[in-house]
Amino acid sequence: MTLEMPREKLRHKGADSLQNSELLAIILRTGVKGASAIVLAEKLLHEFHSLEALASASLEQLQSQKGIGGDKAIALKSAFTLAKRLAHEKMGVMPSFEEPNNVADFLREELRLLPQENLYLLLLNTRNRLIKTEVIGKGTIDSLLVHPREVFRPAIQSNAASIILVHNHPSGDPTPSEPDIRVTKEIVEAGNLLRIKVHDHIIIGKQSNERSSDFVSMKTIGLI
Repeated sequence: MTLEMPREKLRHKGADSLQNSELLAIILRTGVKGASAIVLAEKLLHEFHSLEALASASLEQLQSQKGIGGDKAIALKSAFTLAKRLAHEKMGVMPSFEEPNNVADFLREELRLLPQENLYLLLLNTRNRLIKTEVIGKGTIDSLLVHPREVFRPAIQSNAASIILVHNHPSGDPTPSEPDIRVTKEIVEAGNLLRIKVHDHIIIGKQSNERSSDFVSMKTIGLI
């Protein structure tokens, strides 16, 4: 089956008539030597076992598959991210961050490949749903000289009930540094005074042979 067949099928019968592999083939656009786009799509679905698992895969995991280069991985990730946002929009709800992995999933692709540390702030309502995301600054937390007022000003302006801090470690090791711990404690103390709860501080790194998870929740390990 060639790529033109899924395209023509969509054109004449509508997108709902296509199988998942055919839709993926259109996103991939081209195959590789010895494998058409359809075959490549079928191999992806087989490797990840489900469409949901494929949609949750990181860029690195996608690119580890034979025939999936940077452009194809980005095209897939973009399509799945749009689908996720559409689902949220249709449901009429904002993302909820009850668990640390929800936070990591939300910002992983935005943070994990950045060459320097970036500190993000998630502003939440009383139901732990996202009001908005703020970028507090770039550079290591120690060099940023993060002051609680810089964190809580947007929280107060947005009438947030609570916040979550998120930043990346370009080294790949998400283990909290001494400055991470110190600054987080200062922000938690300020939040207690302002009655704005600091739910967590998530540090995003990269998976390796030494660690199965690419992030650390400071709340989970008892630092908040």
